[in-house]
Amino acid sequence: MSRVGRIERETKETSVLVEVDLDGTGRVDVSTGVGFYDHMLAQLGKHGLFDLTVKTDGDLHIDSHHTIEDTALALGAAFRQALGDKAGIRRFAQAFVPLDEALAQVTVDLSGRPYLVHSEPEGMAPMIGPEYDTTLTRHILESFVAQAAICLHVHVPYGRNAHHIVEAQFKALARALRDACAHDPRAAGVIPSTKGVL
Repeated sequence: MSRVGRIERETKETSVLVEVDLDGTGRVDVSTGVGFYDHMLAQLGKHGLFDLTVKTDGDLHIDSHHTIEDTALALGAAFRQALGDKAGIRRFAQAFVPLDEALAQVTVDLSGRPYLVHSEPEGMAPMIGPEYDTTLTRHILESFVAQAAICLHVHVPYGRNAHHIVEAQFKALARALRDACAHDPRAAGVIPSTKGVL
């Protein structure tokens, strides 16, 4: 059974197309106009083994905020669509990913209820490259969680380099999502909830 999501989102600020295949091989084709964000989305696809296509045309003449936010919203919606009724998935997962001096810890529950807990070291550099405001990492996760309807805890207990701190989060998110989305052979066809629905 195909687990593919496809979302097109059009506003006066952005035009976004996202396609995700949860059972892919990590093939990524991403273009948002924000280089570092493209790099992070590539990490998500590669380390999650999701085939991911993202095409965003946004009002970058203003700044990157709308482009980044609307892409994250569409990504979350596509992810939720691809999950379908969640029958037979593992549902819960966690991942710990180091990147040199930084460590990211991610725990996920594909619960059907959006909730984010996020913490990272204070005093990070405010920008990575000319377009990526580091305060947007939390907002990306908030937007993704809101549309994907998942519970997500992200914690970076230490790290110095802003690039490493953010990248470790995306890699850990990818690995946690990959495991949570995986089919559990002991629960084939069963919704992993006492409610009978997620």
